Amino acid sequence: MDWNTSTLWWLAAGALVALELTSGTFYLLMLSLGCVAGALAAHSGFGSVVQVIAAALLGGGATALWHLRRRREARAAPAVEANRNVNLDIGESVKVGAWASDGTARVSYRGAAWTVQYAGAGTPAPGEHVIVAVHGNRLAVSPRD
Repeated sequence: MDWNTSTLWWLAAGALVALELTSGTFYLLMLSLGCVAGALAAHSGFGSVVQVIAAALLGGGATALWHLRRRREARAAPAVEANRNVNLDIGESVKVGAWASDGTARVSYRGAAWTVQYAGAGTPAPGEHVIVAVHGNRLAVSPRD
């Protein structure tokens, strides 16, 4: 079987797309774009050096741009612990009567007794606190400003 160079580039692009579908890594799609550029360069009659340069420039450039774009985006809070959109307890108030020496206290919240852990700066003091995260069966709280 006689395969030309463009066919190999198209097969590489398809393989990268298939790998992306199994791994969920968007970067592989950027690399497959590079393989498409190599295939188009092969269809245009350019030599293998130009094909590789086209693939490297488009694939590597797209990967670098995607990486920079993702780096600039704000990171979402962990879904389970501190994301208000997922855990509706975040931002709610509790009243702490007294703190133990280890920075924990027992409070009544939603009709049940909870252990709260101090997550603020400085020394914990009794009073109104806000839930900032949920760690298993403990509420992390900081003083209400």
